[in-house]
Amino acid sequence: MYFCRMKLIVDSGSTKATWIWLRQGLDEVKVDTLGINPVRDDAEVIGQIVENVAATLMSYAAMQGKPDVKQLAQEIYFYGAGCISPYKEVMSAALMRCFPHADVYVESDLLGAARALCGREEGIACILGTGSNSCLYDGEKIVANVSPLGWVLGDEGSGAVLGRTLVGDLLKGQLGEELKTAFFERFALTQTDIIDRVYRQPLPNRFLASLVPFLVEHREEEGIHELLVNSFCAFFRRNVAAYGRRDLPVGFVGGVAAQFEKELRESADIEYFIVGDIEKMPITKMVAFHRT
Repeated sequence: MYFCRMKLIVDSGSTKATWIWLRQGLDEVKVDTLGINPVRDDAEVIGQIVENVAATLMSYAAMQGKPDVKQLAQEIYFYGAGCISPYKEVMSAALMRCFPHADVYVESDLLGAARALCGREEGIACILGTGSNSCLYDGEKIVANVSPLGWVLGDEGSGAVLGRTLVGDLLKGQLGEELKTAFFERFALTQTDIIDRVYRQPLPNRFLASLVPFLVEHREEEGIHELLVNSFCAFFRRNVAAYGRRDLPVGFVGGVAAQFEKELRESADIEYFIVGDIEKMPITKMVAFHRT
């Protein structure tokens, strides 16, 4: 058989979620939805998204002449941002209500990253996106996690902290007038706008992360290159080094890791770490993990 059980694998960030339906002897079905974060979203919002996914899968089942909810999933593995106790119980309840015949497992996005990157082998798994996180994984579970602390106190190497460092360096004249002018022209911002977005508007971390494309465009500039390498070195020193396992490969998922693979590997060399796989989106390898 192609799969011994019907499975639904989900990778959810706060912005976007990808649902992959694995069916015996049939092609995978992919459904994209808004992201779910049970720390942020209430039960009604979560329930509506899950109900829409169930309805979409039912339509596929109907096309095969098997419009039975029992045919949708026997196992569900949901990996998501904010899926920590007690908030993940709301996520579990919504899935069990819409898929009453499935065994439901709701886990953190960090465990999803570890399973995607390391499979059933020991390793260090990291997330570098808008925020950052890391863990020591024993091939089955997370055994150590240095708290990322968020973009104000931590989140080294993340999009939010890269953006914060960029605007700080620009406004303090550390990167030269040419880059400063290019930045203000690129985003049509003033210094006053930046102060307002960071200190007075909601979600300043997302605003700061939205500035990362400027770093991509100017990564060859000496000051920008130094900013990137120093930021990733700080991530290794303040997070990964705490696990005391320089013998293990360090894998990464996330848009920042994928965009700056060259600088990330350079920083790992400086800090004496071995970089393993770097994946922008972990869903493909999550599916591979759950095929067996």
